[in-house]
Amino acid sequence: MTLHDRPRVTAVLGPTNTGKTHLAIERMCAHSSGMIGFPLRLLAREVYDRVVAIKGRERVALITGEERIVPPDARWFLCTAESMPLQRDVAFVALDEAQLGADRERGHVFTDRLLRARGREETMILGSEALRPVLRALIPGVEIVERPRFSTLSYAGAKKLSRLPRRSAVVAFSAEEVYATAEMLRRLRGGAAVVMGALSPRTRNAQVAMFQAGEVDYLVATDAIGMGLNLDVGHVAFAGLTKFDGYQRRRLTVAEMAQIAGRAGRHQRDGTFGALVAEGPDAFEPEEVAAIEGHRFPRLDWLYWRDGEPDLSSLDALIASLARRPDHERLRAAPEAIDVKVLKRLAEEAGVRDRARGANVARLWAACGIPDFAKLGLDPHARFVGRVFGYLAQGYIPHQWFADEVARLDRVEGDVETIAGRIAAIRSWAYIAQRPDWLADPAHWAARTLAIEERLSDALHAGLTQRFVDKRTTALARKIGGGAGALPVEIDAQGEVTIDTHPIGRLEGFRFLVAPDANAADKRLLLATAEKRLAGERRRRAEALIAAQDHGFALGEDGAILSQGLAVARLARGSSLMRPQLMLDPALDCLDPGVRDRVAARLRDWVASAAGTALPALAALSQAARAESAGPALRSIAGALEAGGGFAERLPLRSSVEALTPDQRRWLRRQGVTIGALDLFDPRLLKPGAQRWRRALLRAAGAPVAEAPAQGATVLPRGAAGAVPAMGYRLIAAQAVRIDMVERIARAVHDARGGDSPRAPFTPDPALAVSIGLEPATIARLMAELGFRPAAGGDGPPRYVWRGRARAVAAPVRPAPDNAFAALADWGRS
Repeated sequence: MTLHDRPRVTAVLGPTNTGKTHLAIERMCAHSSGMIGFPLRLLAREVYDRVVAIKGRERVALITGEERIVPPDARWFLCTAESMPLQRDVAFVALDEAQLGADRERGHVFTDRLLRARGREETMILGSEALRPVLRALIPGVEIVERPRFSTLSYAGAKKLSRLPRRSAVVAFSAEEVYATAEMLRRLRGGAAVVMGALSPRTRNAQVAMFQAGEVDYLVATDAIGMGLNLDVGHVAFAGLTKFDGYQRRRLTVAEMAQIAGRAGRHQRDGTFGALVAEGPDAFEPEEVAAIEGHRFPRLDWLYWRDGEPDLSSLDALIASLARRPDHERLRAAPEAIDVKVLKRLAEEAGVRDRARGANVARLWAACGIPDFAKLGLDPHARFVGRVFGYLAQGYIPHQWFADEVARLDRVEGDVETIAGRIAAIRSWAYIAQRPDWLADPAHWAARTLAIEERLSDALHAGLTQRFVDKRTTALARKIGGGAGALPVEIDAQGEVTIDTHPIGRLEGFRFLVAPDANAADKRLLLATAEKRLAGERRRRAEALIAAQDHGFALGEDGAILSQGLAVARLARGSSLMRPQLMLDPALDCLDPGVRDRVAARLRDWVASAAGTALPALAALSQAARAESAGPALRSIAGALEAGGGFAERLPLRSSVEALTPDQRRWLRRQGVTIGALDLFDPRLLKPGAQRWRRALLRAAGAPVAEAPAQGATVLPRGAAGAVPAMGYRLIAAQAVRIDMVERIARAVHDARGGDSPRAPFTPDPALAVSIGLEPATIARLMAELGFRPAAGGDGPPRYVWRGRARAVAAPVRPAPDNAFAALADWGRS
């Protein structure tokens, strides 16, 4: 191994936010050509865009595992560390985040670039101050420049998610934790952008742009943000301080904590960091806080190393060279990375050994370098690599197999996890397409896989935004901090309520209805906001209700009092039928007590007026029932009629009816009350308008009331409910007959008796009873209730004899099918 000792090697060391990467970009652009290696594809893409803006797209190249943009005249190269084309002769070379040489999985790559990547005129190594001793030992004569942090980084203590300041980044260490945290922030604060190393640059940039533009105030990320991504973050909150590093779950080192926490603050604006909990394993220790604030970290005494130019003469030579140990005390043999593990697994297969000869050894090693983007694990990934090598050993990867696998991923439907899985899978095929000698038409497939990745990336961004961002709640959360009076609440003519142009619900009458697409947590926030800001509008509506004309109110079928079609109160049981209680709708509880009392008084006045107009007889009877001057008999009858909604059976009131004076009878007639043979009633109450009020008042009083019968119906079908008396019908046998029709039949029967000998047998005319649909059993029962019995003897139509209602007996009858009154012929024969 040869250690390079070039005079123009500069190490720029320091914590985050020292401008190291910015300095490297400036130095590279000052040279005629250059190259920078970055730890992340995302960071390489970000800097590529910056350099393109300076030098032009035709002069700048981007080289990563899955993306390769190399114009013919490219002179400045932005790459991931693994993809740096070390064979190119360029004036300037830089390696960013060189302290990653101590990383178990990728450290050997950064160490190799630190030792072998050199610029013709200048080489720059960027990294943490912890690198100083190992750089001194590995690169004699290296010039070390220390860069101080532009701003202060301080510990702000533990803060719950609901208490995080705006422009905060929450760092978690798995996709599941990231998604759970983002969902919680959406509920509490309106949402968050999501940044993970596994995201494609297009998705990541769209998410970051949303955060940078202020569309969301929070960002949830993995530790990928610690690798130099420039974000406008004021506070970094750690969701935890442990991570799974591929081998074990361990606590972050202080250097790792500082790398992530250092994303807070930008240029000369100070930043803060903290955790989400104050105690336990996910809380900071005092000594860790002191080290992060003071930028004091343990020095790196060694880096991981693996032969960067292994022996490709044979499979065994390749494996042996990869296992070779370093010969410098500052270097350690790298743990077996996934590529070496796959190589060894495939080397156990006889078919692979047979094909891995000559130039195919290099092809096998290149195939083992395909990253396990989908995190399939060793065995599935090794099978995939083995199949790829099987094709490569024979020439090219088959067009049809590659095309079918790529087409299978060209679908944007599905949830966030599904689309993210497709992006991980397409990255493998994009990596293959970037190899110049693996496909017959690599340029076509590179463009095709990139197009699919971009479509999937757009779909993933849309899915992440839909799942984790509620712009309405974001606007609310921002405005609420300024106090309720600062909220720009607007209500249009249709009752639509918006805050800062975001619809939050509707104001229907006095009830605020939250937008149906809001979840439970959002609803609490929106309701709280609305309650604070809609008081003035509700008071205005209450005053309009109090001042409304009578025609502005209506009675609903269920006893609700309506204003503009919305219920504002409901009738309830009172001291009597015509004196119901009035229960204001709960939506009016938001009003001040004094205003509510005035609204209730206005509605009571309307109910008294409207009920009196619709039910004049009942209004008069209600007063008579309480007037001492009316006398006991009239008060008794008036009370019974009021309780029955204008209908009362005569038999229980017989003594009161007989006690009425002629003046009292005339008074009842003037009120519209008919004293019938079987019932006392006001026929006007059978009309639809009056029936609506009657049903509402009876229901409010707790009386059973059936649905309104068809208008004009004189007989209800069999099985009518027991509520028919309240509807103005009398139950006779199996039928319910309207009370006024019963009275007409009774008068017709009495008229048929004749006036000379009222107890003489007579034959009634059945035409009226038959015309209204009475059944024989109903007629027989009605005649009995009217006080008639069948006359004995004689042929032909049945004859009846008056016996008086006092002696009326209800007897079973047997209807005859041929004559409506024939059933009465059997009465008295037993």
